[in-house]
Amino acid sequence: MSQIFTPLSPFSTMQMAVDSVATSAHPSNKIAACIYKGPNSLAHANGWPPAIATNFPPDARIGNSSGTVHAEVNCILKAPFATDGSSLCITDPFCPNCAKNIAEAGIKHIYIDHKGFAKDFAQRRGDDFENMSLRIAERAGINVTMVNRKEETLTPIITIKDGYVPREDNPIKIKKFPDEIISHALLQKIITKVEPRHERWGVALSRDSNGITTALIASCHPAIGYSQNTQTPLNAEGKYNFWLEPLNRLLMGAKRFGLNIPPNLIFTSQIPTSRELVNAVAADIKEIYCANPHTARDADSLAAAHLLSQRQILEIKELNIQH
Repeated sequence: MSQIFTPLSPFSTMQMAVDSVATSAHPSNKIAACIYKGPNSLAHANGWPPAIATNFPPDARIGNSSGTVHAEVNCILKAPFATDGSSLCITDPFCPNCAKNIAEAGIKHIYIDHKGFAKDFAQRRGDDFENMSLRIAERAGINVTMVNRKEETLTPIITIKDGYVPREDNPIKIKKFPDEIISHALLQKIITKVEPRHERWGVALSRDSNGITTALIASCHPAIGYSQNTQTPLNAEGKYNFWLEPLNRLLMGAKRFGLNIPPNLIFTSQIPTSRELVNAVAADIKEIYCANPHTARDADSLAAAHLLSQRQILEIKELNIQH
């Protein structure tokens, strides 16, 4: 007999998110989200990964990043199902960084609680939400809707036309190795053959649902829907920019395809950014192999890597490669 289930609604899943707000350890800015697909759901609040919470005070900076992980990213990283085609309910408007990660994770609908538009982020960074978060979502083909739970109403903010396919001129590459055992030796063999399209790139190994060794290959690239060669300005606009770094792409892309990356089978060409490293800690990554552990996008990245290594939270290991 086939299993019969009732698909979850944005009202019930938004309530799950609201119910999870109290689990946030953040003293003032408590946000939660719920990711769902079919009958499956997971709610999570923003907060500090355990390894950071037990080793640093709440106000500690990890390079130029806070030690917290946003609720949306927490949901993606912890999702027990492939996130491609899923929906996400959030108690507050989402920031541009989360918009990029949500798009890379393949999420197709974002619901925002109507009360969130009167809260902290919307008040402080409403322009960033309007000018960047929504632009990224629209380009990526993500519907955005405001939810009023009490009145049970849905108010469209962005509606994507049927058949729209976002531009992806440099998507994450997925390669299968059915005759290979997942190993550090295979990781090294793969990276020697990569022809990167950006100086910052990375590779991660995993196993698919059938146990087949799988490699993900990604380079730094603008958010899904944008081209690396676009005439639209993509550089920093204040705190945010439109680019998604390779480690974040690997972490979100793996969850999109239902893959779990082992704690020690990731390679990056340079030291990841501070925010990427915090997200990696949240994803339980313990080691990152790096072609040049003395090169990074900025000095803050180097400082973050050194700090996490000092506390034995995440270690950067050098791995020489020759193309």
